[in-house]
Amino acid sequence: MALWSIPVGVAFCLERLRQSGHAAHPVGGCVRDLLRGERPEDYDVCTSALPEQVMDLFDRTIPTGLKHGTVTVLTEDGPVEVTTFRREGGYADGRHPDGVAFDVGLEEDLARRDFTVNAMALGPDREIIDPFGGRVDLAAGIIRCVGDPDTRFREDALRMLRAVRFAAKLDYIIEPDTRAAILRNAGRMALVSGERIKGEVEKILLSPRPAWVGELLRWGLLVHLWPVRDCPDLTGLAELPQEPIPRWRGFCQATGFPLECLPVERALKRGVYHPELEVIRRLALSGGELATLGLKGAEIGAVQRELAVHVLDHPEDNLREVLVELAQQRLEGRKIP
Repeated sequence: MALWSIPVGVAFCLERLRQSGHAAHPVGGCVRDLLRGERPEDYDVCTSALPEQVMDLFDRTIPTGLKHGTVTVLTEDGPVEVTTFRREGGYADGRHPDGVAFDVGLEEDLARRDFTVNAMALGPDREIIDPFGGRVDLAAGIIRCVGDPDTRFREDALRMLRAVRFAAKLDYIIEPDTRAAILRNAGRMALVSGERIKGEVEKILLSPRPAWVGELLRWGLLVHLWPVRDCPDLTGLAELPQEPIPRWRGFCQATGFPLECLPVERALKRGVYHPELEVIRRLALSGGELATLGLKGAEIGAVQRELAVHVLDHPEDNLREVLVELAQQRLEGRKIP
């Protein structure tokens, strides 16, 4: 029996459901993380209880997605998503099930999940329930679809990006049949919203191995947005700050990927295309000091921008005395180099 510590709120949900005669299990990513010796960011619970029964058992709940069987239980140490064992129908839109039925057990519920490493649960004695070999794949460092990979990707095309994201996050490889299915089904990414694509791409960029984002181009997963498959070496992305603006900027500059083809916030777009604006805030010479040199009004902003462009190429020059000299050159009618 593994003696993992389960958060109080999750243990409370499990105990209440089991005392009421229902099966209940921590499931998915939290089990994967526990097996990797990591602290899960959150816990999901799957149960035989119907959504209405879950809401009756707990005082504070949110009907997060009743038609898909999900209820969020609010506990004293945070929200816990509780989802009824379910079987899914067709996927006409290639993203969401046309309908679900709550007439299955745990193994059937695990069978609908994306990858074997995410298709494990904990039993009442915290034993691992693993009908699809997730533990073996976890030990081997493999991302493998549960069952037929073409079926999994036809059900939900976003899973192809998730496969790359997990490989980047966990430093795993994508199993050959799963990779081949990604190549066959890459065109189905056109069914996925730009918001969801942007979210997954950003998670890859912010992962410890952001160079995996290059596979999205090479494998044609973004071809409906930008018809280019060539991609340079992106290993240098890992040396950039682990923040959205520098990682997106590095990706777009290295590949030419047009950020505007995705729904991104204005601040991100400005940071990617106008990095000098970010540098202005940390120039060693303020706007007030430029004014004392004789610059006025719009001239101050223009010179700040020129100084920032210079500092981008020569960060060692971000010293007050150097910037004063450059600003004086500008006043004399000479360009800032």
